[in-house]
Amino acid sequence: MNGNEFGRLFRMTTYGESHGEAMGCTVSGVPAGVELSEEEIQKDLDRRKPGQSMITTSRGEPDKVTINSGIQDGYTTGTPIGMVIQNKDARSGKYEPFITAPRPSHGDYTYSAKFGTRNWGGGGRSSARETVNWVAAGGVAKQVLEQSDYDVRIKAHVCQIGDVESGPVTFEDMLEHSEENEVRCADPEAAEEMRDLADKHQKEGDSIGGAIYFECRGVPSGLGAPRFDSFPSRLGQAMYSIPAVNDFEYGIGREARTTKGSEYTENWEFDDSEATASESASGDEPRATGHPTPVGNDHGGIQGGITTGQPIYGEVSWHAPVSIPKTQKTVDWETREEKEITVTGRHDPVLPPRAVPVVEAMLACTVLDFMLLSGRINPDRLDDRPGEYDTDYHPSSPQNDPEDADTHAKTVDEE
Repeated sequence: MNGNEFGRLFRMTTYGESHGEAMGCTVSGVPAGVELSEEEIQKDLDRRKPGQSMITTSRGEPDKVTINSGIQDGYTTGTPIGMVIQNKDARSGKYEPFITAPRPSHGDYTYSAKFGTRNWGGGGRSSARETVNWVAAGGVAKQVLEQSDYDVRIKAHVCQIGDVESGPVTFEDMLEHSEENEVRCADPEAAEEMRDLADKHQKEGDSIGGAIYFECRGVPSGLGAPRFDSFPSRLGQAMYSIPAVNDFEYGIGREARTTKGSEYTENWEFDDSEATASESASGDEPRATGHPTPVGNDHGGIQGGITTGQPIYGEVSWHAPVSIPKTQKTVDWETREEKEITVTGRHDPVLPPRAVPVVEAMLACTVLDFMLLSGRINPDRLDDRPGEYDTDYHPSSPQNDPEDADTHAKTVDEE
């Protein structure tokens, strides 16, 4: 099975099934010298994990991450980082009726048709539980970005559930308010309506779709390559990979189809209009300082497939969860019978509230990969000091520390 990797230099490779022994990922391309905190990764995993509210699945997974390679004394070494999250609360019995009678609108039939077999417990590899690996990798990417010389900040919030939409919110609103409610909406009034709507559908044995707005600030200009490695094409791949996503847009998105060119075009100006002390070559015009920047940002921080330095923003939409306890029809290819089924078990009535950290993680992974590819961050080491080996994060020998003399390894001759 291919398709288990994401990224060019910052590369995430994942494994695991919903009801298997464990989920896990290997992250390669992390520069050496990053102070990596398992606790910080866990914070994002706790935001994604099941059982955190009444509008999420009741599956009781602690989602405790363990880093088992790639660090020494708390710092990355430049080698692959291995992480594992154990599955603790898998109950596969409820999925036995669907082994040869695929659930409607799931990946059951398509996986079997492709491979001739599948791990059927909990949806196996097609389950959204697999995104636990993405959030872990995103937690690593965030810490690299935070410790770099760039002030990259990433945040997302639920902007719509069903027909309930959030009012206008600022980036600061998202930072301050999106984690204050179960829906993860930065508009408190809309959050209450969204919660009521999710409750209503859950009580009716149904589900509902929704959307997430994301924003990334501090990304430098010049990231991305035209055509197949453009920034939006890679970001689109990241977002469309999230289970149940069926729409992705950046900038003004679908509104572009009804916007005139004269309205969409953005003039250029300098981001700092103060004149320098020096004069132009003609001697009669002061020169403006600063970098060229578009007037407005309908393009979502991207022009020609390359970042402009302005905020990158957009939306991702989810269809309603299709694991619902209403009666549905299927066919059993083993018995050749038509059957009526109900998908019982522990399922979310709406997906975006738990998907916020997933969107943030994939945005962080995409941005960091481009930062490494462009050389903005040294792929080998975060301090950008090639050839220098006597660093603050290099391990010390206990033989050189009298206080640790009793603990250092003994040679054969010493024994």
